[in-house]
Amino acid sequence: MQQIYLETRDLLKQIEDAVENRKQFSLVRIGDGENLVMSQHHVWPISKVLQERWAMKANRGEKGLTLPNLPLRNAVVSSVKKATVVGILPAGDNTINAPDYLKRPLTDKVFAHYQVKPAVICHAGVNRELARMKEFWSLLSGRRILVITREAEKIKERLEKEPYLQNIVYALPFDQWSEYRKTIKWVIAHKNHFDVALISCGVSAVVLAEQIASLTGKVALDFGKANNIILKGRPN
Repeated sequence: MQQIYLETRDLLKQIEDAVENRKQFSLVRIGDGENLVMSQHHVWPISKVLQERWAMKANRGEKGLTLPNLPLRNAVVSSVKKATVVGILPAGDNTINAPDYLKRPLTDKVFAHYQVKPAVICHAGVNRELARMKEFWSLLSGRRILVITREAEKIKERLEKEPYLQNIVYALPFDQWSEYRKTIKWVIAHKNHFDVALISCGVSAVVLAEQIASLTGKVALDFGKANNIILKGRPN
């Protein structure tokens, strides 16, 4: 089966189609953090994973998860296999600030090990582009939006103002992977009250986006650093 690569405007069309026709749709994205989480034990020894700066930051409470974490590894692998579109970094890409060996080379190893073969892929940095596109915000205009992120109220407040003028019906705080079950339970209970979920909470967003789409039939996007662009005008 041939893999389809979507440019940003093609992805936008797919999101629009899913929103307008009420189709289940999930976008997940793979960066260095997702690669490290998925590589635990099977692709890299845990000891090697824990030596990485990203893992050290995670274990200092900066990434919304702690390592080792095999249940999270399994959940991320499962969600990447089931997502509608998977964002990956092209070889040699510099969108994210991480050592090259933690980017596409590790994605390739992880995907080979778990036999992950996404049917549809796009650039992992697509969220940053979407956040800056008028077309993206105009297609969401009038839709009922759920935001899930650490700074939920701040994002809600900003997105309700110019130039976004979005209808944020719920702003759900999410800080740690340990809040996953409680969050999913809440989302299922409120599934008839939103159309699109924008999720920015690190690696956990991969699982949340895919599972929210699967369990509610809605559009759920792993929105990542787009939050920083909305709040501060830059990704980091």
